[in-house]
Amino acid sequence: MLASGEQHQALAAYFGQAEYRALARLARRAHRAGTKDSLPHVLVIPGILGSQLGLRRRRPLPDDVLWVDPLDIQNGRLPLLDPAAGTPVVPLGVVLFSYLRLKLYLRARGFAVTLYPYDWRLGIEAVAAALAQTLRDHDAGRVAIVAHSMGGLVSRAALALPQAGHVERAVLLGTPNLGALAPLQALRGTYPVVRNMARLDLCRSAEELTAQVFSGFVSLYQMLPGPECGVDLLDRTQWPSLGPSPRTELLEHARGFLAGLPAPDARFAAIAGVGQKTVTALSRRSNEFVYTVTRGGDGTVPAASAALNGAKSYYAPVAHNDLTRDASVASALVDLLLKGSTRHLPTRWVSRSRAQARIGDRQLSRLKTDKLNWPRMTPLQRQVFLQNLSEPPSLPLRVPAMRKRRS
Repeated sequence: MLASGEQHQALAAYFGQAEYRALARLARRAHRAGTKDSLPHVLVIPGILGSQLGLRRRRPLPDDVLWVDPLDIQNGRLPLLDPAAGTPVVPLGVVLFSYLRLKLYLRARGFAVTLYPYDWRLGIEAVAAALAQTLRDHDAGRVAIVAHSMGGLVSRAALALPQAGHVERAVLLGTPNLGALAPLQALRGTYPVVRNMARLDLCRSAEELTAQVFSGFVSLYQMLPGPECGVDLLDRTQWPSLGPSPRTELLEHARGFLAGLPAPDARFAAIAGVGQKTVTALSRRSNEFVYTVTRGGDGTVPAASAALNGAKSYYAPVAHNDLTRDASVASALVDLLLKGSTRHLPTRWVSRSRAQARIGDRQLSRLKTDKLNWPRMTPLQRQVFLQNLSEPPSLPLRVPAMRKRRS
């Protein structure tokens, strides 16, 4: 439909005019290029929140999408996503705004591409086992992986299993190989996505949604960084007593997960986003966590975590959610898939910025507290809201004052 112009008005309303035009151009290029049997089949593995989740329904009824359906959230159905609720939730597809551009970029270069949805609420090792089974079905042909964010951890775990030994290459985009502090903020109810979901839920605050829904996602705990971030987050006693608390059994389950991932082999490469305001350090002050924000990452994952020790790493001045949408990153990806290296991106990055900001749980909890009425929002307002779900607060960064030495 994108290539032919069919359903133009509906698709333009769904994606927005500018995004629709960009996708249509890519779709026409992809249609002309076709797929080449000589190239590997590429599986795109999304990050956390990047797959639609919901309930299967008997045809002719459409499936019931819970994530992310603003009307369902407004009607208080988001707690069905807590794994402890026992709701038969399944992946229903990939979030197209985040990953369709990437698919079309690769298709335009002749790659056959499959978007691989999965249940990102579950433990990464369980998702990896399911991915390995899927990869086994492709063992008659050439296969490669492009993985975004948490999808990179899933891919690292999957490629260590015997069913995935035939995968030729794996390129990780913004993967928190050493963890990130965005999952901590999600577990504290201060992450922008959580707070925006609470704006839609007319009955629950962000803190209540965290306790009832997000604190049950095993994967969030597995992406918490180690003590080098400033606090031992897998020690329950190190968490403030005020505000949302972690589920102790899930903290224990996550202990040692990142350190236990197999070392990358020659098939791996990583692309890290840089130059964006990113939480890169943590401290504990009184009864709250305090986050240090620098330009040392992609806005979600620090560059030091997205770089993969033991594999080729490249750097792009691109935000986390745009790593799957950026043309320069896509060009580098094609090189990496074809020959394992690229000149489109540098292999070294050193931040020259000393500017930083600090913000605590209390201040973050006062942001985005207004409620939204989804049915009364215009199509443009809805597009802007959905496209900016994870937009961090705008903080001015300043160079810390130098302390004078005593004479």
